Amino acid sequence: MKSILSAVIASIIFITFLCKPRQTQAAPPDTVKTGIYITSIHDIDFKQKEYTITFWLWLKYKNKDFDFMSNLEVPHAKTVSRFFATADSSNNQMYLLMKMQCVMKDTWRIRNFPFDRQKLRLSLENSQFDSQSLIFVPDTTGKNYDPRFTLSQWKIDSCNITSGINKYETAFGDPSVAIPHTEYSSYKVVVNISRNASGLFWKMFLGMYIAFLIAYVCFYIHTDAVDSRFGLSVGALFAVIGNKYIIDSSLPETTSFTLVDTLHGLTLFFILTIVAATAYSLKLVKAGKVINAQKFDMIIAQVVLVIYVLLNIYFITQAGL
Repeated sequence: MKSILSAVIASIIFITFLCKPRQTQAAPPDTVKTGIYITSIHDIDFKQKEYTITFWLWLKYKNKDFDFMSNLEVPHAKTVSRFFATADSSNNQMYLLMKMQCVMKDTWRIRNFPFDRQKLRLSLENSQFDSQSLIFVPDTTGKNYDPRFTLSQWKIDSCNITSGINKYETAFGDPSVAIPHTEYSSYKVVVNISRNASGLFWKMFLGMYIAFLIAYVCFYIHTDAVDSRFGLSVGALFAVIGNKYIIDSSLPETTSFTLVDTLHGLTLFFILTIVAATAYSLKLVKAGKVINAQKFDMIIAQVVLVIYVLLNIYFITQAGL
């Protein structure tokens, strides 16, 4: 009797297991093998916060519905131009090759300008298929940019190719989506560049340093020529301010304190120190202490020059590291 009961129970369990509905797993997203070959980067515009990049792009995938000819999206691009495109659908696979040019908007880091390092970013998405349907896979065969092209005043340090997921906290008006959250696969390119800044630095700051030297010469003018000493200092002061406005006009607005602000502020402070030293020297002369005034001028002259040069070397070295 017990054996019959055990057999019945086992049969019921077996039938229940067979009748249990099995959960169907969602199909994995299709992969799109993507490669890029950059042929030119030019027109880097700090004021307009943009740059232009020209490149070859190829994509290999099986799902013809992806239609990258129509659905390819370049986020953060001001303009996108396609010069050439060819498609091959043989061997049950789509092969799409395009030559494109994009004007990209970017945010520049100018804290250490002109010894700055920048990251040029480019990303690609499919505007119709999210990450549940499509995943980009980088094609890492060969180089990603032409080593023969040169970027004026810049040096290309590296070119990093990755893929990732861009998240959008919206359903784009789809009523079937309960939570306003959408994810799209993204093909990402980051080009790290650094500036060859020695020539540009002297071109921008030579006027500022000459203005400082003009004010510094006041220490070697006889104490009787008070008008000349004050006149040179005040003229140098306005020359430094004018130089700063000229440089700022070519840079984007920023709330951070940059190297340009530091060097100009340092120069203005030391010119102000020269003016204050000249006023004190004049006070000594009027008190009949001409020799003391001359000694004071020589001592202050050396102190001001040494401290000014050392501080400039320090700030410039820190920015260039």
